[in-house]
Amino acid sequence: MKRRTLIEALGTLGFTAAFGLGLTGTALADDFKEVTVGVVGDYVAQWDTVNELLAPEKIRVKLVKYSDYATPNRALADGDIDLNAFQHKAFLANDIERNGYKIVSIGDTLVTPLKIFNNKEKIKSIEDIKDGDIIAIPSDLTNGGRAIKLLEAAGLVKVDPSKGYVPTKLDITEYKVKIKIREAESGILARLLPDVAAAIINGGNAYTAGLDANNDAIFSENLDPKTNPQVGQLVNIIAAREADKNNPVYQKVVRAYQTPQTATTLMKAYKGAFTPAWEGAEKYTY
Repeated sequence: MKRRTLIEALGTLGFTAAFGLGLTGTALADDFKEVTVGVVGDYVAQWDTVNELLAPEKIRVKLVKYSDYATPNRALADGDIDLNAFQHKAFLANDIERNGYKIVSIGDTLVTPLKIFNNKEKIKSIEDIKDGDIIAIPSDLTNGGRAIKLLEAAGLVKVDPSKGYVPTKLDITEYKVKIKIREAESGILARLLPDVAAAIINGGNAYTAGLDANNDAIFSENLDPKTNPQVGQLVNIIAAREADKNNPVYQKVVRAYQTPQTATTLMKAYKGAFTPAWEGAEKYTY
């Protein structure tokens, strides 16, 4: 095999340190600082707005896309990326507990409800779900727990209340409708819809799959903080390594995200799939 150059090898490994990556990102030829941000899915229009706002600061976000939820925190912890923005607070807390990552939230971004999307060939409403129907839910602990609580809110099951917002199938105490629950990785749930009666999918994955959060769902998670005290843990965040949490460049990325311009992009681009969720964002409307 032909010997690769050092730059080719580093590029293959996704290793950016050789190009000047430090606490303030990668130095580019045009004097911009590049900040790599790990994301999952194709709902990234808001980052174009962020980059427009960062341009006067000579900062540019470069997105690194991942296909699953397990990889971005590992990549961040390993130093392969500078930040990530794909998860809510409950997911991060669980991943830290399981893997010992030294990762922290440095800013709130958005909140997206889980919704029940129906196979339109099989059912038209929650009331149509019958014994034996299969409902697909996320396989990770936190979103799987949310999904089971959503099934409870829809009147399909009862759950042990002592388990909070992260119950498992084993914590279901009663099946009001004798459904079958199939667990799968969040990113493929929409593809399972032809084979099941319904699937519980978050706004980002629904958007990526071409589903309309408002018109294609038959039941939605309650994200009103006045009636759902768990909402605060379901807010998505920008995460950094603990050592970098006060990095001034990264803080500028957060501030550019938490603006009226980004809020407007979120609400217009995704047709209700996302709601801006940082402090003060409730005043933005569309």
